[in-house]
Amino acid sequence: ITVSSKDEVGASDAARITPIDLNSFFEEDGKIYGYQGLSITIWVSSISFQAYADISYKSTSDGGKGVTDLKSALQNIFGETLLDSKDDFLQTFSSDGNYIRSIISSGEVLQHPLTNGHDGASTLSGKATSDLEVVRMVMDNPDAGSLYSRLVPLVLLLVDGSNPIDVTDSGWELYVLTQKKDLEHEDVQSRLLGFSAIYRFYHYPDSTRLRLGQILVLPPYQSKGHGRHLLEVIHNVAISEDVYDFTVEEPLDAFQHVRTCLDVQRLLGFEPIKEALNSTVLYLKQGRLSKKTHVPRFVPPSSAAEDVRRVLKINKTQLTQCWEILIYLSLDPIDKYVDDFEMIVSHRVKEEILGKDGGSGGKQVIEVPSEYKEDMSFVMFKTKDGKPSSVELDEDQTKQQEEQLKQLVDERLNVIKSVAQKVQLQV
Repeated sequence: ITVSSKDEVGASDAARITPIDLNSFFEEDGKIYGYQGLSITIWVSSISFQAYADISYKSTSDGGKGVTDLKSALQNIFGETLLDSKDDFLQTFSSDGNYIRSIISSGEVLQHPLTNGHDGASTLSGKATSDLEVVRMVMDNPDAGSLYSRLVPLVLLLVDGSNPIDVTDSGWELYVLTQKKDLEHEDVQSRLLGFSAIYRFYHYPDSTRLRLGQILVLPPYQSKGHGRHLLEVIHNVAISEDVYDFTVEEPLDAFQHVRTCLDVQRLLGFEPIKEALNSTVLYLKQGRLSKKTHVPRFVPPSSAAEDVRRVLKINKTQLTQCWEILIYLSLDPIDKYVDDFEMIVSHRVKEEILGKDGGSGGKQVIEVPSEYKEDMSFVMFKTKDGKPSSVELDEDQTKQQEEQLKQLVDERLNVIKSVAQKVQLQV
């Protein structure tokens, strides 16, 4: 449970974090042994990012597998941020009330691309930004390492598959999103809303590349446009500092949706993309693709892709993700061309899974039984020199493969439509 004051500790309306799977933190089998009537409530201060665990139980007994050391298990997650005493935890709300403002004072305040120093400006999502601030801290700054060490428990709990970054590596940069909050009869306090860890790689001969490794908006502040605001600022840094490109390490679906919405908006106003897009749309409007013997690959021209990387810092992989959405938005009215558009997506998905030939040549995926998980196990065969494959699918396997391909196409179409609708609302 995240709390921002003493009064919220124990309050029924405190901001609760969605239940998290903690199995990996409790010994090998992920179970707690030896307790009857066990209840664990963990309070995390959104002011100092220190924590306190309220543990209660009726009794303990060794049933043959010992009694789980709860304190040790919780310290594997929270480390030094876990305080032993509730009184000490409550005291932090006054003693560390200005912790965030103090520790980010050594960082660099970054300008949001749309504010330009004017109060009351808004982001692309229409959110007022006058009280928001993004501060960049390089990891060779001791304050950056100190702050990140307090955020590590949240990284472990809330960022899927993430491990703590190396705070001794100066290639890492911490981008901290804060909100200024006026306190009655007190100074202005800075509230940390979220953060992102960015790695700066060297790119030959005289440039760098930015890669986003972690991004998190704290649960009480999610779904309010803050992640989008933070991403806009980071992208503006990539452009203003003329890095080679800006990439993301294994983006989760929710983040990828936000990222793609932003990039599609930028691309819609980018002249080299407009020209390439117009050419593609004109071709599609000439007639039904189903009547053609060959469906061409609809990809952005290499020259336009290079312009996008050079100016907007969007790499080719992400541009390809956006390209079908740009086509969808440009086919007006979409209902008239929806069959051809769906054929484009289907052809591209099939090509990615089965190879360019999509038939007996290229790749073949065959479902096989497995002790691990039967419905997710498969073998992929790849033919040599374009020769027909000796592996044949029976009728059931062929039908199953077609159903799986259709499911992938439907999922992709849903993503395209979802992003397009969001972009249309914001244009």
